[in-house]
Amino acid sequence: MERTELLSKRITATLIALGAGARLVPHPWNFTPMMAIGLYAGARSAKLRSAVLATMLALLASDAVLGFYAGMWYVYAAFLVPVLLGRVLRRQQAGIGLLAPAALASSLSFFVLTNFAVWATGSLYPHTLAGLASCFAAAIPFYQNQLAGDAFYTAALFGADAILRHLFRAEPQAA
Repeated sequence: MERTELLSKRITATLIALGAGARLVPHPWNFTPMMAIGLYAGARSAKLRSAVLATMLALLASDAVLGFYAGMWYVYAAFLVPVLLGRVLRRQQAGIGLLAPAALASSLSFFVLTNFAVWATGSLYPHTLAGLASCFAAAIPFYQNQLAGDAFYTAALFGADAILRHLFRAEPQAA
């Protein structure tokens, strides 16, 4: 493995680990790095399965400390959307012009998928259109924090990545 590839893998793994650790420190409700981790892992991992594994391990490791909960399967599944959007970023070699919409789409998809699952699988809301609307309305205050956290951590992960890659880029070898 060449030096730059190894360095790239180390930067990616370190930033994902730091992001997962950030979920464990006190924070406002739903202001977490998990969505950004999925997007970042998808964009930076060489293989899709590596990105999925990194994201799922970050979730599992932090949930092992925080506690497991009912409905984990649909929450974990919703975290695969940003991984897939990250793959699109990787293929497009996208900059900030596509990163911001991908982060917003990741955040919105998580909100829609998880709240739909709460409505569909739970007994808190009637299984009617009005019940679904009530479920989404009740989740809006939590979404504000999620959106802010997703924006903050996406900027932090991708920004730190750019800075570290610039600082540690390989110097040209003399012939």
